[in-house]
Amino acid sequence: MSSQENAAILCKVIRGKIRLLPINKYRKNSLFEDINRVCECIDCQDYQCALNNLGVILDKLFVTINSKNISSKTYLPLVEDINLLQQKLLKLLGVCNGTPCPCPTGPTGPQGVQGDIGPTGPQGVQGDIGPTGPQGVQGDIGPTGPQGIQGDIGPTGPQGIQGDIGPTGPQGIQGDIGPTGPQGIQGDIGPTGPQGIQGDIGPTGPEGGILAFADFYALMPPDNAATVAVGSDVSFPQDGPISGTAITRINDSSFNLAEIGTYKILFQVSVTEAAQLILTLNGNDLDYTVAGRATGTSQIVGMALVETTTINSILTVRNPAGNSTALTITPLAGGTRPVSAHLVITQIG
Repeated sequence: MSSQENAAILCKVIRGKIRLLPINKYRKNSLFEDINRVCECIDCQDYQCALNNLGVILDKLFVTINSKNISSKTYLPLVEDINLLQQKLLKLLGVCNGTPCPCPTGPTGPQGVQGDIGPTGPQGVQGDIGPTGPQGVQGDIGPTGPQGIQGDIGPTGPQGIQGDIGPTGPQGIQGDIGPTGPQGIQGDIGPTGPQGIQGDIGPTGPEGGILAFADFYALMPPDNAATVAVGSDVSFPQDGPISGTAITRINDSSFNLAEIGTYKILFQVSVTEAAQLILTLNGNDLDYTVAGRATGTSQIVGMALVETTTINSILTVRNPAGNSTALTITPLAGGTRPVSAHLVITQIG
């Protein structure tokens, strides 16, 4: 087995011992990348590259050992294998104990393939002109050349005697219809005709007023026990009266508006801190719906009309992003009974 093959096998042994080190995943992955690079350098016979990367591995090992207080029994066999691989690589590079290893001169190799023929040299100096030879036999007449360019047109001759009138030609194609003339004076109104038969009754139009409604609410306690973080939604986990399936809940704080239309939204929430609440549609803040309270202990009440442009739009009541305070949904506000928070959604168009 060659020295290179021995070095490649030892590299794989070191990689297996790194796999068993009791260190975190990040440090172990970093060492795996380095040892894989060492093995690739050995396969490519780039032994200096392999030595450089082994030095990086030893530096990382000593930093890990010092910071993690790892037992010497765990890492010493690995360090010894690394030192052994360094010695093998130095021999492959021709270095023995810091000096070049003596190598005997090998036999003379076979003669190489003959090289390409070199470029042609420069042309020599032109010789003297020789004497003129005798005139050759006259050649055949060549083919006729192309026709020359047409000359200018000559002057017009005198007009000839007028000939007899020819027979009448066929009638020409009818010309286009001319533009419409101006409208004539309106005539007298004729007598009223008899009344026509009454037409069929048209289909009944859509019913006016409320198309759908839903009331979602919370009772504090037990609902909304945790504060509502900035950028998070208020929960209305309990169902009040609901008509049909046009307005439904997705989870405790998100509600589905199934149809495209206009919805009247009313919400009221008791909040302990000075606060703001805003409606969101499909995750986007509806800035015109912000309701807030600077001081005091009154409820935050908001009301707005919301238009949807896609089916299954999602509505929430949110503590707006950019505010600095998580909100406490006040339990037992004003008395001893759980206080309610409501989100009432009515489809009106």
